[in-house]
Amino acid sequence: MTRGKIQIKRIENATNRQVTYSKRKNGLFKKANELCVLCDARVSIIMFSGNNKLHDYISPSTTTKQIYDHYQRTSGIDLWASHYERMQQDLNQLQDANNALHRETRQWNGESLDDLSMAELHGLEQEMDYSLGIIRDRKDQLIGGQTEKWKRKVKNEEQIQADLLQKIMQRSGNIVEEFVGGKGGEDPFGFVVENGGSGGAADTEDYHTVVGGAAFPLRLQPTQQQQHHHHILHGADITTYSLLE
Repeated sequence: MTRGKIQIKRIENATNRQVTYSKRKNGLFKKANELCVLCDARVSIIMFSGNNKLHDYISPSTTTKQIYDHYQRTSGIDLWASHYERMQQDLNQLQDANNALHRETRQWNGESLDDLSMAELHGLEQEMDYSLGIIRDRKDQLIGGQTEKWKRKVKNEEQIQADLLQKIMQRSGNIVEEFVGGKGGEDPFGFVVENGGSGGAADTEDYHTVVGGAAFPLRLQPTQQQQHHHHILHGADITTYSLLE
């Protein structure tokens, strides 16, 4: 009884299809290896499964490139001709773009202008004016930033100076109050401040009259620490201090 012919068509079940592919692949590679051993043939097989997985076989002591090179020499077909042609086209485009950039750079430097028309020269001038405007805007931005930085620094220094002046005025006012109150005491300069008047209301009024003129007399007596440095000063010496405004 003869065996019926099996119809060749795509296997619909994915699992069965993968199992059949694996079995047929192994059988094909086995037959290729038998050809290499029995007939001294050189065989190269490249296969891609349904899920795009690569499987290949190459004869022992042979490379895929050697097989392809031998095929081209024998058949006279250049497998890479179209690929080389596309590469050459890409190379020509890159060379043209590179030459255009070099030409544009020379024109921006004022070179290679003889071949330009009036319209091209006008366009080049407009491009340079536009670029110059961008450069100026950036420069002004940097200058403005530096100016604001220095303004803040000057304002900070002025605030420090104002605070220091306020402290000096406050300290001077405390010294005046001690003098007017008749307390006496040692001033910040190392002298003993004494009330030269009788301590009455008239002396206080006269003192305020003098202070109102931005100066006041003080009777100074050097302390023991300052006597050897200021031996020319005596108890009756009068020194006038100007008030800070």
